[in-house]
Amino acid sequence: MSIQLNLSAIAIAGQAVWKRVKPAVIRDVVLLPLAGFLGIIVLWWIVALFKSDLMPTPYQALIANLDYILHPFYQRGPGDLGIGWLLLASLRRVLIGFLLGAVVAIPVGFLIGMSKEAMMALNPLIQIFKPVSPLAWLPISLAIFNLADPSAIFVIFITSLWPTIINTALGVSSVSKDYLDVAQVLEMPRWRRITKIIWPASLPYIFTGLRISLGIAWLVIVAVEMLTGGIGIGFFVWDEWSRLNLSSVFLAVLVIGVTGLLLDYAVGKVQQLVTHRNV
Repeated sequence: MSIQLNLSAIAIAGQAVWKRVKPAVIRDVVLLPLAGFLGIIVLWWIVALFKSDLMPTPYQALIANLDYILHPFYQRGPGDLGIGWLLLASLRRVLIGFLLGAVVAIPVGFLIGMSKEAMMALNPLIQIFKPVSPLAWLPISLAIFNLADPSAIFVIFITSLWPTIINTALGVSSVSKDYLDVAQVLEMPRWRRITKIIWPASLPYIFTGLRISLGIAWLVIVAVEMLTGGIGIGFFVWDEWSRLNLSSVFLAVLVIGVTGLLLDYAVGKVQQLVTHRNV
């Protein structure tokens, strides 16, 4: 009988808490983001009314893009593909370049963070190459590879290196000296110090760099595909603009933004699983 009373009391308390929390959750998670989106749509509609000769309204854009939305993976010829295929082509280039960059950047960041000599030797190069525009690398990559696809991957690779290198080096150099002193007293081998102390302590910094690098890679691919052509969401934007089809450009902008959000969310979830911390 006492157990039933306790369970009833817990249930009543839980309902009371949920009644207080629920309105705040609905407001913060649903209503406020919805208000932001509605504000953008209203602003778009107002601008479209003053630029009706070229700019479609949100409703007109929705109607014009129904075929892309309802059939994202259609194939009607060699160059006539649904927006889903174009997005996958861009994602493939981004992920290849990003993963290659991570494979190079994380070890280099560890080297810089653990060695003052390496930092003095490599830091000037990083500071020189980091601010170089991604598009400045495109002619060099085209000269090396003579093909659009590997050139785009190379540009993504070279521009996604720097945030991961810098954040990894910062994480390694920020490890508490007390931990390293204890490891030295215990005569822990260097590789064990790296795997048991430095690596776990540096993971939040590494993932921060990876998230920034992935965001940069996704930005870069759109600009690179505009110039190199071929199959991809960036070339789709340029091709539709050349046809003065702004309805499809707006659809591409939405797809690019949502995809970037999902990529960052995915890396954040991986970080949460690896580090066992909420991000």
